[in-house]
Amino acid sequence: MRKLLFIMLAFIGMAVISCDGHHLEPDMGMKIGDVLCTDGQILPVGDWEKSGKEGIGIVFHVNTNPDIEGRGFAVYLRDLAPVAFADSLGVKQGTSADPYALDGNINTYALMSQRNVGSPMADAVFELWRYGQSAYIPSVAQLRLLKETRNTVNRNLDAIGGEVITDNPDGCWYWSSTEVAGQKAVKGWLYSLSQGAIQETPKTQAHKVRPIITINN
Repeated sequence: MRKLLFIMLAFIGMAVISCDGHHLEPDMGMKIGDVLCTDGQILPVGDWEKSGKEGIGIVFHVNTNPDIEGRGFAVYLRDLAPVAFADSLGVKQGTSADPYALDGNINTYALMSQRNVGSPMADAVFELWRYGQSAYIPSVAQLRLLKETRNTVNRNLDAIGGEVITDNPDGCWYWSSTEVAGQKAVKGWLYSLSQGAIQETPKTQAHKVRPIITINN
Protein backbone atom coordinates (compact mmCIF):
# COMPACT_ATOMS: atom_id res chain seq x y z
CA MET A 1 0.00 0.00 0.00
CA ARG A 2 2.82 2.38 0.94
CA LYS A 3 4.60 1.53 -2.31
CA LEU A 4 1.47 2.38 -4.29
CA LEU A 5 1.18 5.68 -2.42
CA PHE A 6 4.78 6.60 -3.26
CA ILE A 7 4.16 5.82 -6.93
CA MET A 8 1.06 8.02 -6.95
CA LEU A 9 2.91 10.91 -5.28
CA ALA A 10 5.78 10.58 -7.75
CA PHE A 11 3.32 10.70 -10.65
CA ILE A 12 1.68 13.83 -9.28
CA GLY A 13 5.09 15.44 -8.88
CA MET A 14 5.96 14.67 -12.49
CA ALA A 15 2.69 16.24 -13.62
CA VAL A 16 3.52 19.62 -12.11
CA ILE A 17 7.23 19.75 -13.01
CA SER A 18 8.44 20.18 -16.56
CA CYS A 19 11.08 17.96 -18.14
CA ASP A 20 13.85 20.47 -17.39
CA GLY A 21 13.01 20.56 -13.69
CA HIS A 22 11.15 23.88 -13.66
CA HIS A 23 7.69 24.16 -12.17
CA LEU A 24 5.01 24.82 -14.76
CA GLU A 25 3.26 28.15 -14.32
CA PRO A 26 -0.25 28.96 -15.52
CA ASP A 27 -0.31 30.71 -18.89
CA MET A 28 -1.00 34.37 -18.15
CA GLY A 29 -0.08 35.67 -21.61
CA MET A 30 -2.16 37.54 -24.16
CA LYS A 31 -4.58 35.36 -26.12
CA ILE A 32 -6.61 35.65 -29.30
CA GLY A 33 -9.98 37.11 -28.35
CA ASP A 34 -8.70 39.23 -25.45
CA VAL A 35 -9.85 42.84 -25.17
CA LEU A 36 -7.45 45.71 -25.80
CA CYS A 37 -8.45 48.64 -23.58
CA THR A 38 -7.94 52.34 -24.21
CA ASP A 39 -5.27 52.45 -21.47
CA GLY A 40 -3.28 49.72 -23.25
CA GLN A 41 -4.19 46.92 -20.85
CA ILE A 42 -5.21 43.59 -22.36
CA LEU A 43 -7.86 41.58 -20.54
CA PRO A 44 -9.89 38.41 -21.09
CA VAL A 45 -13.53 39.25 -21.79
CA GLY A 46 -14.65 38.11 -18.33
CA ASP A 47 -12.11 40.35 -16.59
CA TRP A 48 -12.92 43.24 -18.92
CA GLU A 49 -16.60 43.02 -17.99
CA LYS A 50 -15.69 43.58 -14.34
CA SER A 51 -13.06 46.25 -14.97
CA GLY A 52 -15.20 49.19 -16.06
CA LYS A 53 -12.62 49.97 -18.76
CA GLU A 54 -13.32 50.99 -22.34
CA GLY A 55 -12.44 48.41 -24.96
CA ILE A 56 -10.96 49.59 -28.23
CA GLY A 57 -10.14 46.32 -30.02
CA ILE A 58 -9.96 42.53 -29.94
CA VAL A 59 -6.67 40.62 -30.22
CA PHE A 60 -6.64 38.55 -33.41
CA HIS A 61 -2.98 37.55 -33.64
CA VAL A 62 -0.30 36.79 -31.05
CA ASN A 63 3.21 37.18 -32.40
CA THR A 64 5.74 34.44 -31.68
CA ASN A 65 8.34 35.59 -34.22
CA PRO A 66 11.08 37.77 -32.65
CA ASP A 67 11.88 39.22 -36.07
CA ILE A 68 8.42 40.82 -36.33
CA GLU A 69 7.70 44.02 -34.44
CA GLY A 70 5.12 43.99 -31.66
CA ARG A 71 3.42 41.41 -29.46
CA GLY A 72 0.52 40.97 -31.84
CA PHE A 73 -2.37 42.69 -33.58
CA ALA A 74 -5.81 43.83 -32.48
CA VAL A 75 -8.75 44.71 -34.70
CA TYR A 76 -10.89 47.76 -34.04
CA LEU A 77 -14.44 47.29 -32.82
CA ARG A 78 -16.14 48.67 -35.92
CA ASP A 79 -15.80 49.09 -39.66
CA LEU A 80 -15.21 52.43 -41.28
CA ALA A 81 -17.83 53.48 -43.82
CA PRO A 82 -16.93 52.71 -47.45
CA VAL A 83 -14.16 54.99 -48.64
CA ALA A 84 -11.70 55.14 -51.55
CA PHE A 85 -8.10 53.97 -51.46
CA ALA A 86 -7.07 57.06 -53.47
CA ASP A 87 -8.89 60.18 -54.62
CA SER A 88 -7.51 59.87 -58.17
CA LEU A 89 -5.66 57.39 -60.37
CA GLY A 90 -2.26 57.55 -62.00
CA VAL A 91 0.04 57.87 -58.97
CA LYS A 92 1.96 55.14 -57.17
CA GLN A 93 1.40 55.66 -53.46
CA GLY A 94 4.49 53.94 -52.14
CA THR A 95 3.18 50.75 -50.53
CA SER A 96 5.23 47.57 -50.72
CA ALA A 97 2.75 45.79 -53.04
CA ASP A 98 3.80 42.60 -51.22
CA PRO A 99 0.75 40.45 -50.40
CA TYR A 100 2.79 38.39 -47.92
CA ALA A 101 4.21 41.23 -45.81
CA LEU A 102 2.77 42.23 -42.42
CA ASP A 103 3.38 45.86 -43.25
CA GLY A 104 0.04 47.64 -43.01
CA ASN A 105 1.46 50.27 -40.67
CA ILE A 106 4.26 51.19 -43.09
CA ASN A 107 1.85 51.12 -46.03
CA THR A 108 -0.59 53.44 -44.26
CA TYR A 109 2.20 55.89 -43.50
CA ALA A 110 3.18 55.83 -47.18
CA LEU A 111 -0.42 56.59 -48.18
CA MET A 112 -0.61 59.51 -45.77
CA SER A 113 2.77 60.89 -46.86
CA GLN A 114 2.07 60.92 -50.62
CA ARG A 115 1.70 64.55 -51.72
CA ASN A 116 0.59 63.98 -55.30
CA VAL A 117 -2.61 62.11 -54.47
CA GLY A 118 -4.82 61.88 -51.40
CA SER A 119 -5.95 58.71 -49.64
CA PRO A 120 -9.44 59.09 -48.17
CA MET A 121 -9.13 55.77 -46.33
CA ALA A 122 -5.82 56.76 -44.72
CA ASP A 123 -7.35 60.09 -43.67
CA ALA A 124 -10.34 58.27 -42.14
CA VAL A 125 -8.08 55.95 -40.14
CA PHE A 126 -5.98 58.88 -38.94
CA GLU A 127 -9.11 60.33 -37.34
CA LEU A 128 -9.23 57.27 -35.05
CA TRP A 129 -5.84 57.96 -33.47
CA ARG A 130 -6.27 58.48 -29.75
CA TYR A 131 -5.09 57.09 -26.42
CA GLY A 132 -1.70 56.45 -28.02
CA GLN A 133 -3.20 53.61 -30.08
CA SER A 134 -2.23 54.25 -33.70
CA ALA A 135 -4.75 52.69 -36.05
CA TYR A 136 -3.76 51.69 -39.55
CA ILE A 137 -5.07 49.84 -42.60
CA PRO A 138 -4.07 46.16 -42.59
CA SER A 139 -2.05 44.66 -45.41
CA VAL A 140 -3.31 41.64 -47.34
CA ALA A 141 -1.20 39.37 -45.12
CA GLN A 142 -2.64 40.88 -41.93
CA LEU A 143 -6.18 40.46 -43.25
CA ARG A 144 -5.36 36.79 -43.83
CA LEU A 145 -4.46 36.47 -40.14
CA LEU A 146 -7.72 38.16 -39.18
CA LYS A 147 -9.73 35.83 -41.39
CA GLU A 148 -8.12 32.78 -39.73
CA THR A 149 -9.35 33.85 -36.28
CA ARG A 150 -12.60 35.54 -37.35
CA ASN A 151 -14.91 33.19 -35.44
CA THR A 152 -13.20 33.76 -32.08
CA VAL A 153 -12.85 37.47 -32.77
CA ASN A 154 -16.52 37.79 -33.74
CA ARG A 155 -17.70 36.00 -30.62
CA ASN A 156 -15.86 38.47 -28.42
CA LEU A 157 -16.67 41.50 -30.55
CA ASP A 158 -20.31 40.66 -29.99
CA ALA A 159 -19.73 40.13 -26.26
CA ILE A 160 -18.33 43.64 -25.78
CA GLY A 161 -20.71 45.47 -28.11
CA GLY A 162 -18.52 45.65 -31.20
CA GLU A 163 -19.49 45.11 -34.83
CA VAL A 164 -18.96 41.52 -35.95
CA ILE A 165 -17.13 40.86 -39.21
CA THR A 166 -19.76 39.69 -41.66
CA ASP A 167 -19.39 36.67 -43.92
CA ASN A 168 -22.17 37.94 -46.17
CA PRO A 169 -20.82 37.79 -49.76
CA ASP A 170 -22.12 41.30 -50.41
CA GLY A 171 -20.49 42.85 -47.36
CA CYS A 172 -17.30 40.89 -46.75
CA TRP A 173 -14.90 42.84 -49.00
CA TYR A 174 -12.41 45.18 -47.32
CA TRP A 175 -9.66 47.41 -48.58
CA SER A 176 -6.15 46.32 -47.72
CA SER A 177 -3.32 48.85 -47.70
CA THR A 178 -1.49 46.86 -50.39
CA GLU A 179 -1.23 48.12 -53.96
CA VAL A 180 -1.13 45.65 -56.86
CA ALA A 181 2.41 45.01 -58.12
CA GLY A 182 2.84 46.24 -61.69
CA GLN A 183 -0.35 48.32 -61.43
CA LYS A 184 0.37 50.41 -58.34
CA ALA A 185 -0.79 53.64 -59.96
CA VAL A 186 -4.32 52.37 -60.50
CA LYS A 187 -5.17 49.30 -58.39
CA GLY A 188 -5.13 48.05 -54.81
CA TRP A 189 -6.09 44.70 -53.31
CA LEU A 190 -9.52 44.05 -51.85
CA TYR A 191 -9.72 41.13 -49.42
CA SER A 192 -12.72 38.93 -48.60
CA LEU A 193 -12.94 38.23 -44.87
CA SER A 194 -15.50 35.57 -45.76
CA GLN A 195 -13.59 33.42 -48.25
CA GLY A 196 -10.02 34.72 -48.06
CA ALA A 197 -10.00 35.75 -51.71
CA ILE A 198 -8.27 38.85 -53.07
CA GLN A 199 -9.38 41.03 -55.94
CA GLU A 200 -7.62 43.72 -57.96
CA THR A 201 -9.70 46.88 -57.70
CA PRO A 202 -9.43 50.46 -59.04
CA LYS A 203 -8.27 52.62 -56.16
CA THR A 204 -11.01 55.23 -56.56
CA GLN A 205 -13.75 52.73 -55.65
CA ALA A 206 -15.24 53.03 -52.16
CA HIS A 207 -15.12 49.95 -49.92
CA LYS A 208 -15.12 49.22 -46.20
CA VAL A 209 -12.01 49.41 -44.04
CA ARG A 210 -11.43 47.55 -40.77
CA PRO A 211 -8.52 49.25 -38.97
CA ILE A 212 -6.06 47.35 -36.81
CA ILE A 213 -3.27 48.27 -34.42
CA THR A 214 0.04 46.72 -33.40
CA ILE A 215 0.25 45.82 -29.71
CA ASN A 216 3.60 47.00 -28.37
CA ASN A 217 3.08 47.08 -24.60
